[in-house]
Amino acid sequence: MARDPSTFVHERALCESDTVGPRTRVWAFAHVMPGAVIGADCNIGDHAFVEGGVRIGDRVTVKNGVAIWDLVTLEDEVFVGPNVVFTNDRRPRSGALKRPADTFLPTRVGRGATLGANATIVCGVTIGAAAFIGAGAVIVRDVPAHALVVGNPARRTGWVCVCGERLSSALVCACGRRYRLVGSSEGLAPLP
Repeated sequence: MARDPSTFVHERALCESDTVGPRTRVWAFAHVMPGAVIGADCNIGDHAFVEGGVRIGDRVTVKNGVAIWDLVTLEDEVFVGPNVVFTNDRRPRSGALKRPADTFLPTRVGRGATLGANATIVCGVTIGAAAFIGAGAVIVRDVPAHALVVGNPARRTGWVCVCGERLSSALVCACGRRYRLVGSSEGLAPLP
């Protein structure tokens, strides 16, 4: 199957997947392996690596120097900052001690989430929709929708709107959107 003609692959990129959506751009020295699925209107930055078992939604930005390993799913409109680190094996070994790939753990990043520069995402977690992961944070457990998390290990320090602004204690944004707490593990939901 041929890629959509509106897909741009830089002459110095290696894009081995035919499942790359229209108007997506793959920049220099990026490597997209066979079997990777990338949606429409995405931007894959220089020196990014996308392994074959990765699923990337529409309108996703992957900045420079990011490696995305098998079993990572990025839903629509996710922002992945420069040098974000994903893992897919909690107990990696090499050589004769190497474990089979079927022991890898999936990671899911929800719609509209932001992963700040140099964040580390340990496999097996779910990051909720519109969550905001601060630069350098280390994610070792699930992050609720709209949570603002920072630190190592990352802890919630507040809540954010879909527009990216921090919410007031009343869960109201300066943009006018309002939210309600669904539960500490689920996070926030918008009010009508």
